[in-house]
Amino acid sequence: MLSLKSEFKFLDRGFKNTLVLIHGWAADYRIFGGLKLDYNYLLAVKLDPFNFNQELLNRLDELKIDKVSVFGFSLGGFLAAEFAAKYPQRINELILAGVRRHYEKKILEDAKCEIRKNKRSWLYKFYLNCFSKAGGQGLGWFRKNLLKEYTDNLNLDELICGLDYLASCTLETKDLKSMENIRIFHGNDDVIAPIEEALKIKSDLPQAKFISLADTGHLLFLSPIFKERFYHG
Repeated sequence: MLSLKSEFKFLDRGFKNTLVLIHGWAADYRIFGGLKLDYNYLLAVKLDPFNFNQELLNRLDELKIDKVSVFGFSLGGFLAAEFAAKYPQRINELILAGVRRHYEKKILEDAKCEIRKNKRSWLYKFYLNCFSKAGGQGLGWFRKNLLKEYTDNLNLDELICGLDYLASCTLETKDLKSMENIRIFHGNDDVIAPIEEALKIKSDLPQAKFISLADTGHLLFLSPIFKERFYHG
């Protein structure tokens, strides 16, 4: 099993509170480059999903940050939920985006085979499926800034490691039932994590606020309407 050891970069953006941004599979911290929220950021610049919790905790202790909000997108949603469940005393708010309870192992195994055959072609189709047909500015930003970089340069072994992690995990809600500050964002046109999956998670967490975004796909936070809905529901 590939072990990367997670590494974090703190960006002091002049705000009082810190937001941990945890990216999804087949992405990295640069996927949040257009996200302008009123927080300092703690970005996972390297991500080992199998040892993430302890490494994040260590980094927070090094920075002397007592509490954070945690934003987990897709694969990062599993990690965010795990961290919040294990260390609730360190959490201001848990924010989940583009999540589902689990991924089917057969689909993940098929993806591993196809990526090994032709990584670039498979990823190109995958990324386009992360946007709705009304992808608009989000898709344009992604094409300009990250599409070629990701399809050409993401490490194959790290991609396979991420799929192995996804095959091993389920987004558990039992230890989140007492947590008050939870928001779940989801794109209505998400085909990677269909909205019905996120609604099942919401049904287990009646205290959570569920915000659906029309005309958005899996990469919903790249939509120009995301920031407005983040602050105004």
